Amino acid sequence: MPLKKAPRHKELSPSELKWTCDTSVFEFENTKSLKPIEGIVGQERALKALKIGVELRSPGYNVFVAGLSGTGKLTTIKKMLESIAPTDNGKLYDYAYVNNFKDIDRPVLLRFKAGQAKKFRKDLKSSIRFLQERIPQVLNSEPFVSRKKQLLSEYGKKQRSLMTSFEEKLRKDNFTLGEVKSGEMVRPEILALIDDKPVFVQQIQEFVREGKISSENANEIISKYSSYQEELQQVFVESLKLTQSYQEKINQLETESVSSIVKVTIDDLKKKYRERKIKHYLEQVTENILLNIEIFKGQNPVREESEDGVVIDYLKEYEVNIILDNSTTKAAPVIIETTPTYTNLFGTIEKVSDGRGGWYADFTRIKAGSILRANGGFLVINALDALGEPGVWKALKRSLLYGKLEIQDFANVYQFSPSILKPEPIEIDTKIILIGNNYVYSSLSYYEDDFNKIFKIKAEFDNVMKRSESALNEYARLIKKLIESEKLYEFDKTAIARLIEYGARYAGEKNKLTTRFAYIADLVREADFWAKDNGSKIVNSYHVDQAYNSYIERHGLYESKISEYIEEGAILIDTEGARVGTVNGLAVYDVGAYSFGKPTRITASVSLGNGSIINVEREAGLSGKTHNKAVLIISGYFREKFGRNMNLSFSASLVFEQGYSMIDGDSASTAEICALLSAISGVPVKQSIAITGSVNQKGEIQPIGGVNEKIEGFFDVCKKRGLNGSQGVVIPHQNVKDLMLKDEVVNAVSAKRFHIYPVKTVEEAVEILTGVKAGNLLKTGKHEINTLFNKVEKELESMLKKSKQESRKKLKK
Repeated sequence: MPLKKAPRHKELSPSELKWTCDTSVFEFENTKSLKPIEGIVGQERALKALKIGVELRSPGYNVFVAGLSGTGKLTTIKKMLESIAPTDNGKLYDYAYVNNFKDIDRPVLLRFKAGQAKKFRKDLKSSIRFLQERIPQVLNSEPFVSRKKQLLSEYGKKQRSLMTSFEEKLRKDNFTLGEVKSGEMVRPEILALIDDKPVFVQQIQEFVREGKISSENANEIISKYSSYQEELQQVFVESLKLTQSYQEKINQLETESVSSIVKVTIDDLKKKYRERKIKHYLEQVTENILLNIEIFKGQNPVREESEDGVVIDYLKEYEVNIILDNSTTKAAPVIIETTPTYTNLFGTIEKVSDGRGGWYADFTRIKAGSILRANGGFLVINALDALGEPGVWKALKRSLLYGKLEIQDFANVYQFSPSILKPEPIEIDTKIILIGNNYVYSSLSYYEDDFNKIFKIKAEFDNVMKRSESALNEYARLIKKLIESEKLYEFDKTAIARLIEYGARYAGEKNKLTTRFAYIADLVREADFWAKDNGSKIVNSYHVDQAYNSYIERHGLYESKISEYIEEGAILIDTEGARVGTVNGLAVYDVGAYSFGKPTRITASVSLGNGSIINVEREAGLSGKTHNKAVLIISGYFREKFGRNMNLSFSASLVFEQGYSMIDGDSASTAEICALLSAISGVPVKQSIAITGSVNQKGEIQPIGGVNEKIEGFFDVCKKRGLNGSQGVVIPHQNVKDLMLKDEVVNAVSAKRFHIYPVKTVEEAVEILTGVKAGNLLKTGKHEINTLFNKVEKELESMLKKSKQESRKKLKK
């Protein structure tokens, strides 16, 4: 008996295939009269989270902004930060490093109110210059000169008295004092008097040989010389002590003479800058100047070049190195760091060559980075860029955990040529805003223990928004903003409507609009180009379509190659007739940001076996995890549908024919089930119908992605071969709401030359593909006779019987 025919299944009407934007919702004819929107569209959830993160200044409330690129994350952040940033700079400070006179390797940090650091540097520099001028004048004044002369006179008298008494003692034994030059040094020497002439002791033997003195006299002179030599050393030591004592008195006199002017000068600064730490530093400056008056006497240059060629600046230790000047900053700073290297973020300590192959650094070489420049405000960083830079994440995490910034040489991070300079840490209140995607956020949250502690706010940007009349007008105003900012041609309302329709297509659902406005912005710019190219003064829907088609043409080389292979027969695809175990599945190909669909032949072969289904793609290493799971679900479906009353004694293999790249996803599982049902039953499948859809073990059809591209891909193949009215596509019923098909597909459906069938179950799908009724399950546990499932059951029973016969033959052997 012939198999029962399948009932007629519902087809989608043209109105269900696409949402068309009604231009009557717009109260304008073109965008010339339209006001641009100032806010952000379609991101209410993200804006609420971002607002909390930005305004809450408690520790750890830094923000991670997640979402797909092109959704306006950076634009939104900039606008929000600019709108909520405080207009006063009362909480902003200047920062400067100064010399630590007690430990030069640990520079001291001074903090000033915004705008005060420059004034302090200028005032300190003026004070040092004033002291350079005044100290020499004080040291050349009459009171000081008189007291210094008095001290020098006293010193001279004591020095002469000391030397005279010793010299008189020497003369009694016919000796005297002389001077001997040794190199550039002059030292006192004892000389013997022979015939009232001074003679070096070393010359005595010559006088003995000449008979001028006897050997006994010579020995006596040498003996006395030796005894006086020790006494000379004692006198010399006492002379040095006397010299040192009077030098200290002179130094003390100089200090006493200039201390009043130094203290008065620096005290004026202390009155002006009353912060405790600044006053303490100025006290150290006073103390250091009084200990180094030589620099201020004016007798030696304050800058000179050493033998190594290094310029020595003796006044450098009084400099003020301003690393952050907020004198012109009127609101909380918003810094967007596009190159988040370690140095750019945290600053560095520059090194200077000493001319001998070595390097040195001091407090004047400390430089600040973006984190300090954003102190009291906000720093925006791309998460992937920061994570890709050596040392950045570790240092950023440490700074946020402890609220302190330590500026160090980047080489110190890896301990290469480390600098011993350790500047005082800076307390920071910088709000960090990281921009990334959900994968980066999840990875950091999972693998970094402290991440959730320092980034407590997640602001996630959605890539779609609900379509409503107000949303349509907001979209129009958003487009107007781009037109105004980039000085493009005005758009009429047909162009706006078409752009919004493409926004729905990009969203992948007719009741939603994409918030990845970067795509829409590109269409706007290119539509403007085509309007100008066509000589039009206003952009209409035709120009928008030109822009979209041009985009597809630019990115569609790979698509056109596949179409060419199908047309030439290199890729085997039938769009007419019927085949057993062969189904036209639908696949989506991604080429960068562009996606397109094309049919692919899926075949199934069946033999006696133990109920296993071989995934050929998996065996070849070309199947992804999701597709592997889908094949296992197909096995579950067959056990659920046909394995309750008998063992499944077939083995099957599934193949994506002429597939040479990785295959993943479960959208072909319905097609694979249909191919298996056809292969087992022997009932052929119509090649004029393509199918897509996921399935569960119960045979319920589940939605898939890329439905528009898949339908259009098969339609294009059919159109090139000639539409005959029998061709069409089977899709999951849940995907009807996603349909935004191009007009030529809608027109073909309207003319009954192409068909689109929504299905809920495998039964509906296989009936459309085979034209045979699937068959209901009866109370007997069998399916309705003369149906597809009944035929499958019979074939499975036959296979089971043959399998048992084969088993008995093997046992007999």
